[in-house]
Amino acid sequence: MTTLRPPVVDWESTNPAPEVPTAPDTLKECGLSQSFLADMILRTIYAKGPMVGRDLAQFLCLPFKIIRDTLRWLKDEKMIQVDGGDLVGEVSYRFSLTDFGRTRAHEATKQCAYVGPAPVPIEDYVEQCYRQAVTGLQCYPEALRAPFAHLVLKEEMFNAIGPAIISGRSVFIYGPPGNGKTAMARSIGEFMNTAGGSIYVPYAFVADGNIVTVYDPSLHIADDTPLEFGDEADAAVRRLLNTGSADQRWIRIRRPVIVTGGELNLEMLDLRYNKESNFYQAPIHFKANGGVFLIDDFGRQLCSPKELLNRWILPLEDRHDFLTLASGKKIQVPFEQLIIFSTNLDPKALVDDAFLRRIRHKVGINAPTQDVYQKIFSGVCKKLGMNYDAGAIEYLYERYYNKGRSPRASDCRDLLEIVQSICRYRRQPVHLTRDLMVEAANSFIAEFQ
Repeated sequence: MTTLRPPVVDWESTNPAPEVPTAPDTLKECGLSQSFLADMILRTIYAKGPMVGRDLAQFLCLPFKIIRDTLRWLKDEKMIQVDGGDLVGEVSYRFSLTDFGRTRAHEATKQCAYVGPAPVPIEDYVEQCYRQAVTGLQCYPEALRAPFAHLVLKEEMFNAIGPAIISGRSVFIYGPPGNGKTAMARSIGEFMNTAGGSIYVPYAFVADGNIVTVYDPSLHIADDTPLEFGDEADAAVRRLLNTGSADQRWIRIRRPVIVTGGELNLEMLDLRYNKESNFYQAPIHFKANGGVFLIDDFGRQLCSPKELLNRWILPLEDRHDFLTLASGKKIQVPFEQLIIFSTNLDPKALVDDAFLRRIRHKVGINAPTQDVYQKIFSGVCKKLGMNYDAGAIEYLYERYYNKGRSPRASDCRDLLEIVQSICRYRRQPVHLTRDLMVEAANSFIAEFQ
């Protein structure tokens, strides 16, 4: 599984980020109980050693005023002690565990070993998901052309993509291999990354007392824009006073674009429970909320297409899913993502009418016509710094495409890269001739005749 990481470019989003979650003023607004927060503080000091109050609050991503009362309670209960500080006040105190606190922290760690930013309540996560749903995206032809500029598409096909993105519904892309299905799906993902605006995801949320981690740095691309209101000076003052600042338990990211292929199985769509640490990691498709989840090579997964489709029929229809905790209890979560199925297998052999009805957009990509093939071929030549030779294409059609082999868009890249390798091996300037194409085709195509 991968996530698309676009090049760093200057861009003006047509989809500004939703409203920034505001930092809580009280423990009640935080959505956590004092006992829950106390255990988090004990686990954190147990794992990281003595900490200054300011650093502890920053690590938990909570205003110090939220944790202050809990620190006082832990001190009164003889579980933590103050090792030192200065005149700034409690925010500068250095807190460490007492023997009793170390025992209590050890017990809390056995119950749940999560150490990190405090989780948000699941209700807050659900509400934020619906604020930044893909169904609310703006998409115009001008903004969409840039990520598709490297592809040669007929206008009617290009014009079918925009409505599919705006709908936020599922897309089924099918056709013979090598003609750009994956490239098209990835271009949709690039649009999401560069023009889809940013969204906010929590580091973790809590549901029924269970912590579920959401943010995944291997799949999510953090936005460089600070998670704060106003200019830098005002933001610094607010952070110091813990007033009107952004909730640091959330991280701003580009809309996620997660790609999975043949490795996908049903277990990857369930909560991952760590029996030793006793907390959960959100499933892969859940991490795509607010963005794109691409299933490439659909039909070649480790589970059967029928099993996979049965798992998703209700989420596709109702826009929500259910995750099952180790206790057996189910929690309802949003299914707010543009899901793309890409396959080179016969759709009729993979899915039934009930499933096709739930997929709003179907895009068939067939073998390129000769004029389209020439445009693709010319574009690859330019990319490789190679001269264009019409005789090379004439040979391919005379020898292969007019005799039964269906042309593929990917043939252009594959054949020209072989020509490039031949030239480099012979210490010749990279160039294209009919004879070099004959040699490349004999290596690449002949074995399939």
